[in-house]
Amino acid sequence: MTQCADAVPAELFASLAPTPLAERLRPKTLGDILGQEHLLGPEGPLGRMLAARKLGSAILWGPPGCGKTTIARLLAEQTDLHFEPLSAVFSGVADLRRVFEAARQRRRDGKGTLLFVDEIHRFNRAQQDGFLPYVEDGTVTLVGATTENPSFELNAALLSRCQVLVLKRLDDSALGQLLERAEAALGRKLPIDEEGRQAIFAMADGDGRYLITLAEQLAGLKEKGPVPPARLATLLQKRAPLYDKAQEAHYNLISALHKSLRGSDVDAALYWFARMLDGGEDPKYIARRLVRFAVEDIGMADPNALTQTLAAWDTYDRLGSPEGELAIAQAVIYLGTAPKSNAGYVAFGAAKRAAKEHGSLTPPMHILNAPTRLMKDLGYAKGYEYDHNAEDGFSGQNYFPDGMAREEFYQPVERGFEREILKRLEYWKKLRGKKR
Repeated sequence: MTQCADAVPAELFASLAPTPLAERLRPKTLGDILGQEHLLGPEGPLGRMLAARKLGSAILWGPPGCGKTTIARLLAEQTDLHFEPLSAVFSGVADLRRVFEAARQRRRDGKGTLLFVDEIHRFNRAQQDGFLPYVEDGTVTLVGATTENPSFELNAALLSRCQVLVLKRLDDSALGQLLERAEAALGRKLPIDEEGRQAIFAMADGDGRYLITLAEQLAGLKEKGPVPPARLATLLQKRAPLYDKAQEAHYNLISALHKSLRGSDVDAALYWFARMLDGGEDPKYIARRLVRFAVEDIGMADPNALTQTLAAWDTYDRLGSPEGELAIAQAVIYLGTAPKSNAGYVAFGAAKRAAKEHGSLTPPMHILNAPTRLMKDLGYAKGYEYDHNAEDGFSGQNYFPDGMAREEFYQPVERGFEREILKRLEYWKKLRGKKR
């Protein structure tokens, strides 16, 4: 009697399906993992934990494709813990309860549990709090993985019970070793030369998993000779840049742009500006930040910086992308090459502190208006000297409140236009001293 097709074991069909290259290259030991020697080496935190056979809860923070899931799985194997994977994207409270109950039973049987939570930042604050008692009493050893800054995304209580371990994006050396492993698994060299390899590394952008995907695509090409780098760009899909306008990359790159401008490195500033645009950032947001930079870091050293940034913003509003982006780039160049001073920023901060410190002191009587006869009789405006009538156009009168000593909030630097302002202030200070 012929066996019915439905009776054929499903495992038979599974064994006939091709195994993805990424699965074939998945590291079998922690020593096979590339690019994370600072964590896994003998002096690294994970290396020391494993040597002591005492694994603590941890948060693995790093970009996609750097080995977070693989590290967690191999840690469980090496410490003889049951590996329990969970995705915060697809799991809820019921799933957590099931996992914790199973871990409790395992513990009674003498077996520990490594609970691996992928995308742990996706759990809300209440769900994160739910981990605390099970981590504290040792029911589970928690290893969470996240691509987002744990300081922003995870509860302080949970962070205090876990060691945050930062994984690095794979550099060209690690990507090169991974590509060699891919070629060994495929049994042939890929149709690229050294220049093509560098182009592939750039496309992968530090993501090992994506590099393997590119290698699979290359292996499927029917090319006889090395594929030119220019053609690779059309044959293969470049990895989208790591950038989330609502998350840490957004703040990292705008900080890099701001500090490059402050350091007068116009080339670095243009690079970070281009990176933000490439990631999909709104050019108007960048324009707003440039206006802020103009008043905060340049100020009166070059008052025209504010005009330039406002003009760039206005030009972008009129032209849109991509033409208007050139106006913002021009503003970046102007700000990067302008003299720098935060004297106005510091002066305003000092004035605000003084205003809070001295409370509601009234202005001196001689600089108060006296629109009524009663106010004149009370001494309002009495003794006021009209500066335009004074010698040198400067009366030298006191304009601070009575009972408050004169303070010098604004301290211009000897750069740019502020050098001229400094001369004026010194001149008026000298005249004020003569008129006392």
